[in-house]
Amino acid sequence: MLQAEQSGGVSASGTYGGYYSSWSADIPPELRWDSARLNEARELSWKIHGKKILFYLPGMYVRDGVQGQYPALSITGADCSQQCAHCGGKLLLNMPDVSSPQRLLQKCRDLVAQGAQGVLLSGGCNGRGQVPWQDFTDTIAAIKQETGLYVSVHCGMVDDRAALALRRAGVDQALLDVIGSEKTYASVYHLPDGPQLLEQSLEALAAAELPVVPHIVAGLHFGRFAGENHALEILARHPPELLVIVAYMNLAGTAMENVRQPDPRGVCGLVIRARELMPHSQISLGCARPRRDASALEILSLRAGINRMALPSHEAAALAARMGLQAEFRKTCCSVLLGAGTEGW
Repeated sequence: MLQAEQSGGVSASGTYGGYYSSWSADIPPELRWDSARLNEARELSWKIHGKKILFYLPGMYVRDGVQGQYPALSITGADCSQQCAHCGGKLLLNMPDVSSPQRLLQKCRDLVAQGAQGVLLSGGCNGRGQVPWQDFTDTIAAIKQETGLYVSVHCGMVDDRAALALRRAGVDQALLDVIGSEKTYASVYHLPDGPQLLEQSLEALAAAELPVVPHIVAGLHFGRFAGENHALEILARHPPELLVIVAYMNLAGTAMENVRQPDPRGVCGLVIRARELMPHSQISLGCARPRRDASALEILSLRAGINRMALPSHEAAALAARMGLQAEFRKTCCSVLLGAGTEGW
């Protein structure tokens, strides 16, 4: 069982010592930091949000023989017309196929009987960044009424009608990637008008009063930083309650499978900059990030005052204890706050 206890692991100084020099050219000045800026971000986080950390085990993962209770399901099965360069639909292959309303309803019935706390509904896009929610909103409403499951959606690009339909169906929160680079939208997401679609989606979700948990993918532009700081500036106009930061990870069989993964220092800089621009927003290090040498980014994020973290390593849990953080463990997506946490998985 993973617990926040002093079980050894990588020391803080040994992990990020020397990380302040030799910055890659693609990391913008706003995301470069030194020890003073790192410490200031942490102290500001603790002052506003408390000296604690929430650790998460999403339903798609198993740790130490324990599985999360918040699985991801695909309403399009393996189908995706968008074929983004970083994913190519590969992420859908590990999600149960609920590509008919009947399948979705029955799967949710089965999941609640197995003790699930909620579901993350995802799916492929139609080439315009849109997921076919119109075929499933009645079923989502039935799921909410019958099972009481908490429902998150990877909403994709939405207009006023789609956003309102999702809210009326009872969706609890919408997860949306926020990209700050027009070039990234065009070359990775194949959406040359992505910035306009993003603004439309944010406005539609706000008008529908559907809670949004924005996600920023560090290094999405072929492993390089391009527009992440601008993405923060977009969100800072109306700071969210929670921001999830993840990092590009290689997926075999995609157009970007051989692209380098982003420098953990730059991802940490994104955490720091987010805290500076949006001090009252909680910040989470999400599950979608490289697993190789994962503890380096986790330890840097803890030192920067991250509030939540999915899939923490044993080293991260041990460091949290040494830092005196009050740790809670939860078996849902890191975007969710349901009930009380526990002392371990």
